[in-house]
Amino acid sequence: MKDRTRLYLHQMHSAGADACRFVQGMDREAFLDNLLVQRGVGMSILMLGEAVVRMARENPEFLADHPEVPWSQIQGLRNRIAHGYFEIDLGIVWETVQVAIPEFLEKLQTVVDWHAQGE
Repeated sequence: MKDRTRLYLHQMHSAGADACRFVQGMDREAFLDNLLVQRGVGMSILMLGEAVVRMARENPEFLADHPEVPWSQIQGLRNRIAHGYFEIDLGIVWETVQVAIPEFLEKLQTVVDWHAQGE
C-alpha cells in the first residue's frame, strides 16, 4: 500500500473517531444545544471528507477497489459543509455522526485489515 494511501486512511479514521467521541454520551437535544460540539463534529466531517477527496485524486484505483465504502457520500457531505456551512441541517449531521460515520469506520477498518494481511 502506498504511504500516502496509508496516511489518508489514518486521517479518515482519526477524524471519524473524533466526531464520534465528541458526541459520546450526548442525546440529540444536547447536541443541538451545543455549538462547540456541532462545530467540532462539522470540522471532523470536513477533515474526513477532505482525506477522501485527496485519496480520490491521488489513488482513485483504491476507492474503485473498495466500492463497499461510501466514499462519494462522505465527499458529498464534506462539500455541503465546506460550501454551505450556514445552511447545514444539524439533524443530518446528528444522524451522520450516530449512524453513518460508525458504519464508515467499520468498513474502513475492514479495508485496512484486509490490506494489512498482504493484499
